[in-house]
Amino acid sequence: MTWMIYGAYGYTGELVANYAKSQGQEPVLAGRNEKKLKAVAERLELPYEVVNLDDTVALRQALGEMDLVVHCAGPFEVTAEPMIDSCIATRTHYLDITGELAVFEYAHSKDEEAKRAGIVICPGVGFDVIPTDCVAAQLKQQLPDANHLTLGFDSASRMSRGTAKTSVRRLGEGGAVRREGKIETVPLAYKTREIDFGNGEKFAMTIPWGDVSTAYYTTGIPSIEVFIPASPNLVKKLQRLNKFRWLLRFEWVKKWLEKKIEEQPAGPDEKQLEEAFTYVWGEAKNAQGDVVTLREKVMNGYKLTSQGAVDIAQHVLAEKPEGGYYTPAKLCGADLIERYRVS
Repeated sequence: MTWMIYGAYGYTGELVANYAKSQGQEPVLAGRNEKKLKAVAERLELPYEVVNLDDTVALRQALGEMDLVVHCAGPFEVTAEPMIDSCIATRTHYLDITGELAVFEYAHSKDEEAKRAGIVICPGVGFDVIPTDCVAAQLKQQLPDANHLTLGFDSASRMSRGTAKTSVRRLGEGGAVRREGKIETVPLAYKTREIDFGNGEKFAMTIPWGDVSTAYYTTGIPSIEVFIPASPNLVKKLQRLNKFRWLLRFEWVKKWLEKKIEEQPAGPDEKQLEEAFTYVWGEAKNAQGDVVTLREKVMNGYKLTSQGAVDIAQHVLAEKPEGGYYTPAKLCGADLIERYRVS
């Protein structure tokens, strides 16, 4: 089976390519920057193909020779739609490593087209959203009549530049939660509470994480929120920023913020990849007030992404699931998280 890693020279894309090679896989590496792409491909001794997402004809020609693509080139709010549409046209399975709400919703809207094409569409095959999706699925198993789901995670790892750029692009849109089955836009730092994610109780705030979309399709639980630790000072800054959020929607402001991010390191260094673990937490409640809680400790998010993307790609190629939209837990089962658990 022939498969592709698109965006293989980005920080996370290169981690995915490294892990694929270490597992004896030989994916085709792809992207639009020939110089960067060639350097990674030659180092890993893997084939490569230069293709731009803006060139629909060339993209579909390249995908036509592939059984599956792992899409790693963000910002996915810009890049996912042309890739998904081309995958449907060429009957190529689509996976990506996004955490962006709009992308999950767009992918879900393509469920019927994916079924007709006989392909899997499964965004979020990395830290976004494998561990939280699996925790959500396990909580649903333990409390089948849950009507409220709260998820969260605590990580000391540095963000990659790509993740940071995605975060600032989203700031102008505010936060997001799901209420009674519908995603609602809310202010930044909309809610706060104390949570023990597994590493001691911490002050935390809501964020518009991908599970606001995906956990609903995994569990059917109608109301969903996601939290991360945050200092009271950061929460106050974000809450004040709500008054000026409209400014952050201008493309020139986004570009300025992205330019500042380019001055930062590409992502976690080797030490962080091996030692900066992540604590994942979830809580389900039902109408009677019953509460079930789960905690997991998993590997660094970027390391998990590199392995998860390859593991799920190989699962799809080997198992040949029926076509349609999937979440990681729906595709591979709630016990998928066991592969990435650390003691």
